[in-house]
Amino acid sequence: MRKTILFIATFLFTFSVMAQNPREEWRQENHKAKPESPDQKKADQKVRITPYGFVRNYFTYDSRKTYTVLDGEYNMQPYDVNWNLTETEAAASGLERTDLNAVPSASLLAITTRVGLNLDGPIIWGAKSTGKIEGDFAGFGTNNYVVRLRHAFVQLDWQSKGKLLVGQYWHPLSGDIMPEVLGMAAGAPFRAHSRTPQISYQVSKGRIGIAASLLSQLQYVSNGPSGASYSYLYNALVPEAFCGINYKTEHVYAQLGVDALTLRPRVQAVQGSYVVPVSDKIFSVTPTFYFQYVEPKFSLKFRTIYAQNTTHVNQLNGYAVINELADGSWEYMPMRASINYLNLRYGGKVRLNLFLGYMKNFGVDGELHNFGTTASPSYHIYSKGGFTNINSVYRIAPSLSYNIKAFNFGVEYEMTTATYGDLASNGSILNNDNLRAVTNHRICVLMKYNF
Repeated sequence: MRKTILFIATFLFTFSVMAQNPREEWRQENHKAKPESPDQKKADQKVRITPYGFVRNYFTYDSRKTYTVLDGEYNMQPYDVNWNLTETEAAASGLERTDLNAVPSASLLAITTRVGLNLDGPIIWGAKSTGKIEGDFAGFGTNNYVVRLRHAFVQLDWQSKGKLLVGQYWHPLSGDIMPEVLGMAAGAPFRAHSRTPQISYQVSKGRIGIAASLLSQLQYVSNGPSGASYSYLYNALVPEAFCGINYKTEHVYAQLGVDALTLRPRVQAVQGSYVVPVSDKIFSVTPTFYFQYVEPKFSLKFRTIYAQNTTHVNQLNGYAVINELADGSWEYMPMRASINYLNLRYGGKVRLNLFLGYMKNFGVDGELHNFGTTASPSYHIYSKGGFTNINSVYRIAPSLSYNIKAFNFGVEYEMTTATYGDLASNGSILNNDNLRAVTNHRICVLMKYNF
């Protein structure tokens, strides 16, 4: 018994000494290793820079006039019909009635050619430091296209303790995982699309992770009484916030998250003969679910969003005025929409891809405030592109591409159909005889050289 007690005491003493001085134990086990030289220490503090990018050329053809940006490369949805004559005028004049928006167009541009730098730096505060600077030529100057900043961030990775990202990167509703389409819009308006200044933190344990972000606005902004502007978020003094929980395995990634946005659309208003301060606020909450299954030759990606006021991520909804108070202030409600996409890909070098997208407008939870009359109503709706009479939009986009490391070539067909109609008192669209579908047929040819 005495020998047993002595053995246990000796073991505990030895263990405590080793635990208190692990560096000494390491030195004893590695006494033959040479100490790190000053040159090696200096090299470990340097930032290694790796350039990357591609030269990308797009040819696009559209069968009718569509709502686009970047000179037509970023396709959203077709415009409503615009008849040159009413039916009565056509019958009386004998002239043919023509849709002025039924005009085809084509373009060939290389402005989305991209250049980037990956930064691999030293250990900072116990974390591995990395960064990225990325731009393309899709910014627009006075007379020509100029360099546009896409990404610019630094990231500190503590591995099991989490990682912190500060700078401009993909909005969490967008994510850096996107549909494998050829079109420049990357699935928008069905996929949320925005790169924005942010502070984001992620931590994971096993297959479960948590992500949280505080976000600002710069290039992609909300709409409002003064048009598209980042000032509505800045004046609210509350950053946009996102929180999500992730599940990840070798082939599966899923996320359930929620985004909260507060805007202050106006800081002053005209009341009678005076300008008075107002404190208008609009608060919206957008939940989302994302799922993907990926193998080398097959992938399935799906996202659904119950969108509320997501104009800042290039989606077709917004918010509206529901009441005007005696002090000149306005009360608002977010427009609501169900926005979804499904992407299927099969193949390796030769790849087949199918993208399906659908958006449905539900209007506001309440009634719009009528600034006009019963006979001629007038509503204040602040939506993406100023569209107020869209009922739904869907897209079917199959593509075929050839892909090797340095070269990609592909052809994609997009059929995008928008249904327009008469505005209901809650901002949705009436299901009456005036509900009409308008379709654009787009052909996109891509050639890209990677480096």
